[in-house]
Amino acid sequence: MPLRRADRDLPGLTVLALLLTGPRHTYEMHRLMIDTRKDFVTGLPRSMYHSVERLLRDGLIVVDGTVRDGTRPERIVYAVTDEGRAEVAERIRRLLRTPDPDATLLVAALSFIGCLRPDDAAAALRARHDTLAARCVELREAIEGIPIPRVLMLEAEFEFNRAASERDWVADLVAELESGGLGWPADPRELAEEAAQAISTEK
Repeated sequence: MPLRRADRDLPGLTVLALLLTGPRHTYEMHRLMIDTRKDFVTGLPRSMYHSVERLLRDGLIVVDGTVRDGTRPERIVYAVTDEGRAEVAERIRRLLRTPDPDATLLVAALSFIGCLRPDDAAAALRARHDTLAARCVELREAIEGIPIPRVLMLEAEFEFNRAASERDWVADLVAELESGGLGWPADPRELAEEAAQAISTEK
């Protein structure tokens, strides 16, 4: 199943995922993106503000109140809706299960994989593995079945090796998920707290 346009909205995905950890204002989300090195979100802070407007319009987030820090201007706080919770989970599943030439989409999905249940994440990754495995077979047959000089097939060799490497890595990750070897939070807030502690320690 091809990715939707919304699936490629990485600022929107990031806003929704951050709001799973609790209501936040846009400046706080902006700082979290920078501090946790969400480098796949480009065009900050404008892209984030535009995403907040779209998510608000689509009913995926709502205004939860306002806060004022000292003499700073009053800031609007946003919270994710039930529709937003379902949407972020679906976006992460689709990005995990669908290989795409844009590798940043997988990077973003892996960054927020903890928003899913382990079995849900494993199922999406198994689908990705199967698609990659089929692609490897196609590329191998093309490489071996076309009698032309190898120098003219180097791009196919590269694509085969890239797909095979990703296929094997995904297989290992699925095995780790299924064995329970990868620590998994019961609530995304736990990850947010751990990240905040790590950031404060680093500073």
